[in-house]
Amino acid sequence: MSNRDKHGQHAIYWVRNDLRLQDNEIFSRYIKHCSLLIPVYIFDPRFFLPNQYGFPRTGKFRAKFLYETVRHFQKKLRNAGRGLIVRVGFPEIVIPELARKYECVNVYATKEHAHDEVLIESEMRNNLGNIRLLLFEQATLYHPNELPFDISRFPDGFNEFKNGVEEKASVRWPFRVLPKLPPYPLELNSESMPALDELGYSEEELQTVDTGIFNGGEGWGLKRLKDYIWDRRLISTYKETRNQLLGEAYSTKLSPWLACGALSPRLVYDEVLRFENEAGANDSTYWLKYELLWRDFFRFVTMKYGSSIFKKGGIKNKPMKTADPEELFDRWKEGRTGQPFVDANMHELKATGYMSNRGRQIVASYLIHDMRLDWRLGAAWFESMLIDYDVSSNYGNWMYVAGVGNDQRPFRQFNPVRQAEIYDPRGDYIDKWLPVY
Repeated sequence: MSNRDKHGQHAIYWVRNDLRLQDNEIFSRYIKHCSLLIPVYIFDPRFFLPNQYGFPRTGKFRAKFLYETVRHFQKKLRNAGRGLIVRVGFPEIVIPELARKYECVNVYATKEHAHDEVLIESEMRNNLGNIRLLLFEQATLYHPNELPFDISRFPDGFNEFKNGVEEKASVRWPFRVLPKLPPYPLELNSESMPALDELGYSEEELQTVDTGIFNGGEGWGLKRLKDYIWDRRLISTYKETRNQLLGEAYSTKLSPWLACGALSPRLVYDEVLRFENEAGANDSTYWLKYELLWRDFFRFVTMKYGSSIFKKGGIKNKPMKTADPEELFDRWKEGRTGQPFVDANMHELKATGYMSNRGRQIVASYLIHDMRLDWRLGAAWFESMLIDYDVSSNYGNWMYVAGVGNDQRPFRQFNPVRQAEIYDPRGDYIDKWLPVY
């Protein structure tokens, strides 16, 4: 079979952190000319193996959520009469092999900007040879090409970025209607999900993992979005409740779906605008858009600074003296510091894979400024444990607290006792997660 005929070309869609049908620009704009399209998702074992500190880069909560999300995406494509190949392996090897087998002209994918992902893209391009790798930006609220400043001159301060985009840029409309997809090879319709043990987890192990309200898949993310904004209209009080600690209603809890691309930030933003048009805007509706700006900000910081976000001195290249971790780090990650508010947050993380934004700042500050440990230890632990881990937001926020990132202050330290008095005055949160205390 020729890769070119009167109907178009054969192509692969390399699915990455864009596990959705709604507002998927590759589906909606770039593959209309294809006569054959093969969506492929690769579980890369390098992102599941232990890191340099000895714990897995992808812990059990995120592993389960991601596996569910991929399976959900595969099912949605099958319901549309198409399919999704899911493999375990190195994308830069698997994708070129499939591209040659099916005589593909192009490989489409969403662009990533963190160090490891960029290296994989480079190897992919080399291994594809004459087959084109076409990368597109669809992970941010504001498209990088439409920012009022070049990435090389991207502002280091959040307020300058916020004021610039709010005054001079606009958010593109999301793609809500999925067009008819090109044909999918019939012989691949029986493709199944890989066994969990190929990722270092047994099926029995992940079945016992309780992810609470966080069920993987675009459908569950859309359901949460609808429930939060429209059914219970919790968005109306978001600014007042966002620093609370207990329950599922104090914040949107959309971050796990945003992190793996099961929801797009543009779709969330558009829902907020629709709500404002119907029910009226207030400080809370603006604040949700404000938080999406922070997510964009850290992604653009990653685009600008690349691998510097992983260095001890951060993007400031600032010298930092740190203590020998020895038992200190184990006490922190296991919630045995002796500071009840810190320990309660760490126990919640260990039990659920989630922690409030307020809690994340407090425990990060304690590890960095009270224990004097290397902030990258904490960032790596969060990478392993958080169900909503996002490389740019995680490392950007840790640098911020450590004073080696985008904060204009020398460092940002929180007093955990004072924080508990403000945000847990009756001790309900500590009672729940640290009942012994």
